[in-house]
Amino acid sequence: MSDNWLMPKGSDLIAAVRWLSEQQRHDRQAIEEASLRFDLSPLDEEFLLQHCRAHNAGLPPSAAEK
Repeated sequence: MSDNWLMPKGSDLIAAVRWLSEQQRHDRQAIEEASLRFDLSPLDEEFLLQHCRAHNAGLPPSAAEK
């Protein structure tokens, strides 16, 4: 997470999502790179993996968890 106390909680995750969109990549390798680049927590990384898995399958994110 960000060490900057002025940044709102979750801003690292938002920045990672923005970066992934700019890269036009949503695969596991890109998510792992974003996780390192933006210092995401394991929970944030898992969220991105599930969201992208659902997006790639054309399902709503909640359906990919089942």
